[in-house]
Amino acid sequence: MARTATRHLLPLLAAAVLALSGCAGFEPQPGPGPEPSPAAGYRALTTPIIAVGDTQEHESTGYPLHDNDSALDAYIEVTQRPPEQALFGRRLLEWALASHPDEPFIHLGDVMDLSCRSEALRIGRIFQASQSPGAILPGNHDGLMFGIFAHNLFAPGSVAAHRWNQVCRRGADADRNEFRTENEALTKRGFIATYLSDQIKAPHPKPGLVAPAAQGPHIVEWRNPNPDAFLSAARGELIDGPLHADSFLVQRLVLPRAPGATRRTIVIALDTNQSGLLAGIWDTLMGRSPGSMGHIHPDQITAIEPWIDESIAAGDIVVFAGHHNWRSLGLMSRTMMRQLVSRLEQPLVYLSAHTHRGFWAVHRTLAPQPLLELNVSSLSDWPIAYRRISFAYDEEARRLLVRGDLLPRGGKPNASDADLLAAWRQQACEQAQVPLKRLDDEDDKLVRAQKSTRGSLMEWLLAAISPLCESCEKPLYRHAQAYLDEILEIVLELDADLGRDAHRLHTVKLPTWCGERDFSACTRAVMAEQADSFAAHVKLFRRKAALAALFNEHLDDLTSHRARAYMTCRAALAAKDDFDATPDERNADRGERKRQAEQFFRIEASVGMH
Repeated sequence: MARTATRHLLPLLAAAVLALSGCAGFEPQPGPGPEPSPAAGYRALTTPIIAVGDTQEHESTGYPLHDNDSALDAYIEVTQRPPEQALFGRRLLEWALASHPDEPFIHLGDVMDLSCRSEALRIGRIFQASQSPGAILPGNHDGLMFGIFAHNLFAPGSVAAHRWNQVCRRGADADRNEFRTENEALTKRGFIATYLSDQIKAPHPKPGLVAPAAQGPHIVEWRNPNPDAFLSAARGELIDGPLHADSFLVQRLVLPRAPGATRRTIVIALDTNQSGLLAGIWDTLMGRSPGSMGHIHPDQITAIEPWIDESIAAGDIVVFAGHHNWRSLGLMSRTMMRQLVSRLEQPLVYLSAHTHRGFWAVHRTLAPQPLLELNVSSLSDWPIAYRRISFAYDEEARRLLVRGDLLPRGGKPNASDADLLAAWRQQACEQAQVPLKRLDDEDDKLVRAQKSTRGSLMEWLLAAISPLCESCEKPLYRHAQAYLDEILEIVLELDADLGRDAHRLHTVKLPTWCGERDFSACTRAVMAEQADSFAAHVKLFRRKAALAALFNEHLDDLTSHRARAYMTCRAALAAKDDFDATPDERNADRGERKRQAEQFFRIEASVGMH
């Protein structure tokens, strides 16, 4: 444990330095200029699709690690998000998809946070419930622990792999034998295999798509016999062992054609997370967290070349998408992509996520032809938003127009954070049928409590570099218990806000140690307990984690519109409260003024050939 923590220390400290210093050097990226006038030459190519990103579903009830400790959260704000996010965050994704039931969706990566099987299962339920076709692109958190570490889960005696599984054991495996396996974490190979299996089970058929085996090399080479299917093809390679992060999956998406459109629009969904062993070592040596930079290897370029040639022959418009924003792709990756797209005699557009802030940008490096980028903000950090995207083309001017409505929205487009927050209040909070003042007070109180219970960085450093001992582990369990107390407090608030008939928490089968007490009395009792020895801290932590895991699972069974609105509202309000309580120089360039400078609130832009 101590050796593992020390090895993790350097990249984590590097990430902290970058987080603390990144804002000082902020310069807005060059963005698209005013639209050419007149704009009458555009004809619609597609009907809209929904684009979301960075859900980062988080397993909060596994064993605590230094990497995920609240002390580190004081220096890297997204280490530990508000407790509302752990319970309700996925409901933001559910709300976005349910609000547009007839439109396909694309998730631009970072479905998970720690890359745990439990995280994938919770998000998978939401995708399975959606009746619209959809696709997920791999992000750096989808197969790397914390989005940083590409541990080999199958290395005999690996301490790092064991700890990854431990942090993913929901409920800290108390009384739950099904969570005590060494298969609770998902490597990059495991993520792709799980995603392909979920696609096979999804409502829209994918004839011939084969679920990969649990282990072993696997080649993906699939074509949908339906030429108009949203997910029309997939290619990739799954790799076991220490090079699992070199695995990749690329997907070919056919966007729904607008009436009268004379061209098809194809999205080539890239895998920018080929962060293998060599890339990880290089990024660490360069002072970056492996995963913060995106990588595309030559085998992936080779896989998509036939799709490019096919689209050129058919006269299709090709749009590219990837998790990492363009500037976060490694130089070699951008160079190879520029060489590939030089074959296309059309305007270039790239959709991305990863930054959690959102922007429009125009890139001209490495090639004379401009590339227009629309970066989608996250569903885990403010600004909580998503995009509804469609395309139009001016054949004579050879300009491609991207319409990217920023959602949710009121009667007019969002022009500020206040507008965006008002839209969430109107569309979700008012449907919860709980006084808005009460919801505001609950979330503000919990966000401030979570920030006030952080440990100190010095305490964290001493624990991370000390020999393995009870005294150096004890702060981890104390901090983790404080976070679980806040999660359990939310459950008690939900009980009071929604009422017995709406939440049905009284139907949950409680652990035997609750005795004859109902869920509320048992929760309050375990929150009131005190621990003195290290063994008592571990035991108490496991009991709190077991309750939190049970309640979290039960929340997925709440399907009433009111319950969904309540949970969606609280996740959005908590993200905004957390953002407001964070100094501007510490929020990773997500301040409203900086986002305005990068045209965050803009809803359409076009790009030509020159």
